[in-house]
Amino acid sequence: MKSLYVFTNGNESTWPCIEFSVWMSAHYQRPLTLIGILEQPGENDALEDLFSRAVTLFQASKVNYSLQLESGHAEDVIPRKTAEPGAEMSIIGPLGRPPLRRLLAGPSFRHILARVEKPLVYVPAVKLPIQKMLVCLGGLGYGLTAEHLGVQLARAFGASLTLLTVVPPIDLEYPEARAIRQNWQKLADTDTLPGRTLRQALQNARQAGVEARVVTRQGDTVEEIRAELRSGGYQMLCMGSPYSARSLRQLATPNVTAEVAENITCPVLTARFTSTLNADSQQPAG
Repeated sequence: MKSLYVFTNGNESTWPCIEFSVWMSAHYQRPLTLIGILEQPGENDALEDLFSRAVTLFQASKVNYSLQLESGHAEDVIPRKTAEPGAEMSIIGPLGRPPLRRLLAGPSFRHILARVEKPLVYVPAVKLPIQKMLVCLGGLGYGLTAEHLGVQLARAFGASLTLLTVVPPIDLEYPEARAIRQNWQKLADTDTLPGRTLRQALQNARQAGVEARVVTRQGDTVEEIRAELRSGGYQMLCMGSPYSARSLRQLATPNVTAEVAENITCPVLTARFTSTLNADSQQPAG
């Protein structure tokens, strides 16, 4: 069975992702692989302390786990390890970088997201249990992958799903664009690509036995996703990264997923691939 890979560099900011990984392992019924990243040789006290706390939590929670230790920069180690055949999904948190480094090099999450092509959960903070999940759909194959994974997790968690599509400002004059602009509040009823995507996603969720509903918003993609998160009381967000790069037309921001993830306080699942998931990951045990 494939494993959930969870990463820490010893910074306290990664503890929420460890807590979340335990809860997810128990509900999704996957073993955990905790990977400690030693970024500075000789400075491993914090990593050892966090490892010890994690093992205590794993044993108390009776989850199946293994431990690994890697040396190098987290931005290099995480993409390399997530590419391993045994990794089904990876879980990371903020790495606690100094503000000056974040200013000069940009947030670590952006660098990691750009290089990971398997499901990745970013956990800046966590509130358990997860009872309400938000899935963002942009009418692209990646959005459907995020929805597929969201349905799997919602079923395992016993959570409800809200399927969100944000219609950005559209000034293009062709039939599909006009139909979307004029009917954005009832987009799921239209014979447009986003409308068909929403109907298919809703059908998929309900066939899996997951309570689901559709929400459409109009405006700036990042701001509308944040607004829905604030108003809906969700505990987890699912996004397909290329929805981030372009929706109905090219957006000004290069990566909506990163923009959203860096400014919220709940786990974010990202999916950057359209390939069919392997049979081992299609249905959670039980």
